[in-house]
Amino acid sequence: METNLIFVNGTMGAGKTATCRELRLLLPNNVFLDGDDCWNMRPFTVNERTKRMVTDNICALLNNFLASGQFENILFCWVMHERAIVEEIRSRLRGNFRFFLFTLTCEREELCRRLQRDIDAGLREDGVIARSLERAAHYKKDVCRKCGNVYQEFLDTTAKAPAETARAIADKLYSSEG
Repeated sequence: METNLIFVNGTMGAGKTATCRELRLLLPNNVFLDGDDCWNMRPFTVNERTKRMVTDNICALLNNFLASGQFENILFCWVMHERAIVEEIRSRLRGNFRFFLFTLTCEREELCRRLQRDIDAGLREDGVIARSLERAAHYKKDVCRKCGNVYQEFLDTTAKAPAETARAIADKLYSSEG
């Protein structure tokens, strides 16, 4: 059994986590890692040491999932606004797998609405909107190009429920099998 390694990328508020939760219901034999779980620290500290630690932990977990031979689909979502983040993680993974990169985008007004709703509910902290908008600029199709054997698809989630986005990803996975 060849494993599908599915990265779901996008800025905060684009719908990565919600989409992956829906994908778990659609895809057979899967496991889901949200990269944000590796940052779940208080105080939230971003520096070279914590970035390295988080990346090391993500790579270790993904490699363990790959090595187990138990999963047909491995889902991973995280904010990977620089191509180097994707490439570093991929370069450290071992085993045979088919790699997919889905980048979720969202129009500015909807992105701000979603994030403000999360702030109001106490799920996110102030400042996330500005950080998200800054990162969103990195997700333009002319900035993120197909590289080598990377399958990359851009999906606009502005008017889509997470279940619709998950269905679109599942359809792409099944249509790419051959």
